[in-house]
Amino acid sequence: MTIWKLEALGDRRRLDAAYQRLNLIDPPVALSLSLFVVDETAGTARLEALFEDAPDPNAFLGEAGLSQGDADVMLGPLPEQDWIAMSLEGLPPVSAGRFTVHGRHDLDKIPQGQTPILIEAGQAFGTGHHGTTRGCLMAFDEMLTAGDSFERILDLGCGAGTLAIAAAETTDAVVVASDIDPVAVEVTLENAELNNLKDRIEAVTAEGFDAPEIAARAPYDLIFANILAGPLTELARHVAQALKPGGRVILSGLLVQQEDQVREAYEQAGLAQEASESIDDWATLVMRKPAPDA
Repeated sequence: MTIWKLEALGDRRRLDAAYQRLNLIDPPVALSLSLFVVDETAGTARLEALFEDAPDPNAFLGEAGLSQGDADVMLGPLPEQDWIAMSLEGLPPVSAGRFTVHGRHDLDKIPQGQTPILIEAGQAFGTGHHGTTRGCLMAFDEMLTAGDSFERILDLGCGAGTLAIAAAETTDAVVVASDIDPVAVEVTLENAELNNLKDRIEAVTAEGFDAPEIAARAPYDLIFANILAGPLTELARHVAQALKPGGRVILSGLLVQQEDQVREAYEQAGLAQEASESIDDWATLVMRKPAPDA
């Protein structure tokens, strides 16, 4: 079987938005999607997509919300024996605080003292290579460094399960992972098994908090919500209700310019901002539910 590779080179912000948009399309538009920074100073990036059949580049750009002038596009076949290796080479290990997210091909490249999270290439959503997942991992790492402990953790919109795996690897908490996409739930369970954590993570298909398994484990000490600004805003009240007093939510998947909108929604739901960081134009917010007065 011949695998086709499409590369789009252009402005990092536009390609970042295109990458996020493409990952929301169901069924997936490609076998895999990956985004890489080419030049940090120049603000350029490369979007790569792999296909079983030769795609229409213009149709792909349209689905990505791009016009022909937004990116330089290259399309060509990959030799049957080489495409997997080339995909693996494009996903180097990524460190975020104490965590290093890596593929099986990089087992020997984990820095000493780091907590490894094995996520195989080709599962491009939530692998740690995007600023949103890295931001969540770094915020969680700061909590662990501060000595915080957790009994119940929810990874809402789990994608590849990276955050749920990080939680199960470093705490004794009950960890629940959920996603609206059943494929993401399957991938999360597969990655949990790769990390010898399948018995520690309960993964369910759910839209928002609409699952009895999620309700049964509430309230949560910590909720990861790495989705998009719109759903984050709509779910603010539900997140607040699912947190125990003093519990926190790590919010990401929002652009820096969307931060105020999301923060205000959670403040209206009764939460207070604890921290805010940005990576590659993507913001990560930590909000806390007030604890009752002692």
